[in-house]
This record gives sequence, structure tokens and C-alpha cells, in this order.
Amino acid sequence: MFERFTDSARAAVVDAQAQARALGATEIRPEHLLLGVLATADRSLRAQLAGVGLTGDAVFADLEAAAGVLGPDDADALESIGIDLDAIRERLESSFGEGILDRRSTAAGRPGRWGHIPFARGAKKSLELALREAIARRERSIAAEHLLLGILRSDDPTALGLIENHITRGDLRQLLAARLDRAA
Repeated sequence: MFERFTDSARAAVVDAQAQARALGATEIRPEHLLLGVLATADRSLRAQLAGVGLTGDAVFADLEAAAGVLGPDDADALESIGIDLDAIRERLESSFGEGILDRRSTAAGRPGRWGHIPFARGAKKSLELALREAIARRERSIAAEHLLLGILRSDDPTALGLIENHITRGDLRQLLAARLDRAA
């Protein structure tokens, strides 16, 4: 199936693994595919999606917030009660080594820094549905637009929630269909 992917779609799948790793995930899920598409799609698609607020930065921030990652506002709030996160990081790094908080454990099934991260069922389903979208349109290759359509059809609640924070499912489907129609 991957031989039918455009260079951009292949790059999105490769980037999905990097996104999953950056978020500390043990598997590649549809939200990681979404991030991969947003990072690697061609400039015009990224611009259209950014026009509705659907950007890689926005989705990554939404995922970090959902995962409970501390941001600058959290650090400021903790500092106001006497907790300095930078000082804590420095003490941990001096005791256990630089970057200790950034490393991922290989224990308990968590991927190592460079280890393979498998595709979750939802991501596999999204890729299969992307292929079906291309076939239904009688198109020979699978592009970033097809990947997004596959993610929409997968009904993955996390990925759909991230998308619908910025654009409705129906509006995104129309936007993608119009792009694919123009390209045909």
C-alpha cells in the first residue's frame, strides 16, 4: 500500500512516528498521523488548514495539555508559591545526568529514544480508510488529503476532537474534496 503514497503522504507517516516519540507514546495513533500531515503537507494545504486554526503547533499544544504537560503558565503559577521548575530540573540533571527528564524508558513497553514504535489499530484503520478514499475517487496515489479523510472516517475520538477544535468534520471534508477535485 505504501507504494501508492505520494512523497508528502510518506513523509507524514514517517513524521507521525517522530510525533509519537515526542509525546512519549508507545504506539502511533491517529492524532500522530494528523500531526504528521500538518507538518509535512504541501504549503497550500498547510495554509488552508492554518486559515481555520488547524496547525501542527495548535494540535501539539492541545495534546500536551490533555496529557498534563506543564507549560509556561504552570511554571509561573508554581513559582508564585516557591517552586522553581528550572531549579528542580538542574538538580535532577546534576544527580542523574543531563536530559534525564527528556529520556524515554525502554522498560514497561515504552519505546527507547530510537526504537520502533508500532501503529495502533486506529492509525492502521486511518491508513486503510485513506486508501479507500483514493480508490473511491479513482485516484492512483494517496496524498495528504486522503490521509486526513481517512482520519476523519476512522471516528477516532481523540483525533476528531483535535480537528473539531478548529473546523467541523463536514467543513474539513468539503475543503479536502474541493482540493482533490481541483487537482484531478
